[in-house]
Amino acid sequence: MKKIISTLCLLLLSNAAHAALNVFACEPEWAALTQELAGEQANIYTATGALQDPHRVEARPSLIAKARRADLVVCTGAELEMGWLPVVLRESGNADVQPGRAGYFEAASAVHMLEVPTHLDRGDGDVHAQGNPHIQTDARNFLPIASALAQKLMQRDPGNKAFYQQRLNAFEQKWRAALARWEQQAAPLKGVAIVVQHKGFPYLSDWLGLHEVAVLEPKPGMEPSAAWLAQVLDTLQQHPAKIVLRAAYQNERPSQWIAQHAHINAVELPFTVGGSDAAKDLYGLFDDTITRLLKGMQ
Repeated sequence: MKKIISTLCLLLLSNAAHAALNVFACEPEWAALTQELAGEQANIYTATGALQDPHRVEARPSLIAKARRADLVVCTGAELEMGWLPVVLRESGNADVQPGRAGYFEAASAVHMLEVPTHLDRGDGDVHAQGNPHIQTDARNFLPIASALAQKLMQRDPGNKAFYQQRLNAFEQKWRAALARWEQQAAPLKGVAIVVQHKGFPYLSDWLGLHEVAVLEPKPGMEPSAAWLAQVLDTLQQHPAKIVLRAAYQNERPSQWIAQHAHINAVELPFTVGGSDAAKDLYGLFDDTITRLLKGMQ
């Protein structure tokens, strides 16, 4: 009997040592990246969907319950989730996944931030003190983020350190090859003038060399009025653009209005994994993004 009990204890300890990490990912792109790095070693819950505005999410009891059981929280940071994540984490009672603790990871901390304001005025709309948080639209950013996230996974699950390192090495090799392919395909986009519905694409523009000439929102997060759209149209008469971009989760009416009156193409981009039928994973996200941009040029 003692031998049986001893064997059962060893099995329980072994299973505990190899139990999958419970990961709470704020956005689909970080769930997808965690999956690339952790595989079956992580149970991943995605808090938001591709057709949700990540700025505006309800701190539902179901989110709080998932955060309560999380070993690791993986989010964008840079105040993108400031309207809901602090409430979720506070109410979860999970001390280990609070900001600054071992179970908390912000992707924005691993990359160079764009559009960092020189002064803060909430009257300017949804302005973020640390810079524009939409870092996932530049495929290059996934390399430093993956490296930092892999280190965090190793810290949380040191018994599988070699596994995470192997997964990181494989991801980096495959991602660098994909980057070279995407940049070659996107070469015709360099210097193309664009209009954006929301200030959600500075990283995409920086990566591919797009030239942003107008924004449909008068202030970040503010829906444009008819009068404002008329002003944008006047701007485009002086500074013509080829396409107007919006994220899949956004209302299409403003970009469609500008497209019709400025005689340019409106392009809906997936913006994150799941934002289109083709964007089923990170590779599909950028495959589809570049395909849609090139099609919009025609």
